[in-house]
Amino acid sequence: MTIETLADLTDPARTPRLVVKVGSALLVGKDGQPRRAWLAGLAAEIAAARARGQQVIVVSSGAIALGAAKLGLAKGGRGSLADAQAAAAVGQIALAGLWAELLGAQGLTAAQLLVTLEDLDDRRRYLNASATISKLLEAGAVPVINENDSVATQEIRFGDNDRLAARAAQAAQASAVALLSDVDGLYDRDPRQPGATLLPRVQGVTRAIHDMASTASTSGMGSGGMTSKLQAAEMAGRAGIVLAIINGTHDRPIARAVEQDIGTLFLPRRRDKSLKSWLGGRQRLAGALVVDAGCAEALARGGSLLATGITATEGAFKRGDPVAVKDADGRILAHGLVEYDAGEVAAIQGHRTEELEALLGYAPRSAVIHRDQLVLL
Repeated sequence: MTIETLADLTDPARTPRLVVKVGSALLVGKDGQPRRAWLAGLAAEIAAARARGQQVIVVSSGAIALGAAKLGLAKGGRGSLADAQAAAAVGQIALAGLWAELLGAQGLTAAQLLVTLEDLDDRRRYLNASATISKLLEAGAVPVINENDSVATQEIRFGDNDRLAARAAQAAQASAVALLSDVDGLYDRDPRQPGATLLPRVQGVTRAIHDMASTASTSGMGSGGMTSKLQAAEMAGRAGIVLAIINGTHDRPIARAVEQDIGTLFLPRRRDKSLKSWLGGRQRLAGALVVDAGCAEALARGGSLLATGITATEGAFKRGDPVAVKDADGRILAHGLVEYDAGEVAAIQGHRTEELEALLGYAPRSAVIHRDQLVLL
């Protein structure tokens, strides 16, 4: 059974496992204090979902905002990396306690998972996180996941919890992600403009869909905008996971969205296997291979990446590293696990297969990136 409407998000047969993402502006008021009444309503919605037979994972922002209020830091704790890290260290304790209290009032046990980009980009650590989430759900707990902002840096971080929610959904093998936002969903233009129309359903995220998005975070408190939500929809969609954007500013927002059918549902066009969905969702790559038009066409038909189609090599990657595959215009076509070190690829790029042994000094592998280790974006 597949998800086709917002109402399906509350159907345990269609959505047995749901990820709910809560942003900072929804969780924390402008005074820096948690919005307890609103959160209590959301906790009740999570309890209702559990009573229906659904498993729920929460991806919760708010640690930096809560910690900044306690420490008296300017700009909500986002004035500098050091401020954000210090605020997160203080605020994460308050955030975990808040969820434990509110879910506990509903008879549920909260479990905290703090992750970094590397935890979910490294295959072994990703599988460990997946196993932990599954065990917690089997035990009846509600995992509450957040980026570990006290150690994350600008270079090694998700940057927003929209993409973290999609990545967590992949790891949890969830059916759907509900991003609670400050707007009703995706509009065909800036929703503040006259005549802007809400898009109820989107079948795959295309370049035209991206052109509709705004990168701004309207609250000034969070780090995401509509662009990050579309990137999350792409990431979830590669694993066959539905993603919904719904307005979280109302009381019991999930029930409102479902009952009134207000929101945007992103329906996936594919379902990659576990390895490929993980590979497609990687944000940090070790380098890139630039390919010609003929090679790009062969990849689109399901072929492997051969040396003859490579025109340039970027980065200092090693065999087994994840790399991007780009066309001549710099557009990323795919991610893949490369079979050679960067120096070897540079030596064989543009050469035919029968020439490679003489160039390498040993029998070549079947491809620079085998199609089983490559995912088209």
